[in-house]
Amino acid sequence: MTRKLRQLHAAPLVVVVLLLTRVGVAADEIRVMTSGAFTAAYLELAPKFERATGHRIVTESTSMGTGSTGIAARLERGEAIDVVIVADRDLARLITAGRVRAGTRVDLARSAIGMAVRRGAPKPDISSVEALRRTLLEAKSIAYSASVSGTYLSTELFQRLGIADRVLAKSRRLEGGERVGAVVARGEAEIGFQQISELVPIDGIDFVGPLPSEVQRVTMFSAGVGAASTKPAVAKSFIDFLASQEAIRIIRKTALEAVAVER
Repeated sequence: MTRKLRQLHAAPLVVVVLLLTRVGVAADEIRVMTSGAFTAAYLELAPKFERATGHRIVTESTSMGTGSTGIAARLERGEAIDVVIVADRDLARLITAGRVRAGTRVDLARSAIGMAVRRGAPKPDISSVEALRRTLLEAKSIAYSASVSGTYLSTELFQRLGIADRVLAKSRRLEGGERVGAVVARGEAEIGFQQISELVPIDGIDFVGPLPSEVQRVTMFSAGVGAASTKPAVAKSFIDFLASQEAIRIIRKTALEAVAVER
């Protein structure tokens, strides 16, 4: 075996050793609260971190939303969440409110908004702004999330297209972490909009495409250490892993744009 091949085979072990050294040998439980777009990548990356370090990841999957089960409300109640993964604007607000520790923010991935229909249904044209406008007007029912993508649609995009008064009445905002794709798959909405990485993993739907570039809203998803965390160093090590070179392939596979630059 050549020296170069030996180095390549040793690389994964080096990563594991570095992680173990950084967080210590004793295993800890890390509670993570995540919403939306980064979830699919996170669910694949978390077990890799667990195997490498011996720590246990406990997932508290929910949404920002406005209800009592939303991330902001739960953090306000003082839940000891170690890692929070949300849209960058939401994370900034949580930091300002003292719910996430200042100086711990790490950007993970960028996410665009797309549209889906029930599997086998006709795929409406959204390739241009005018086509999107026509599709929204013709749709019998529309679903969107309570998170960043839905907020953009309901408070900016519909108004920009001049159709808010005709579209909002037939639109449904999904609270409590309910997935847009699942609602569309059940036939409860004709079309649905959400971050593309949240639509793609859902069975029973067909992904139509992204919003036209002229009206697209790309959102950064970021992570930070919860203010009530009792193990901030371990929490930070997990965040660093999510933003590492090792995470790039998985992040890209889930229809996200990785922030880390591949070397």
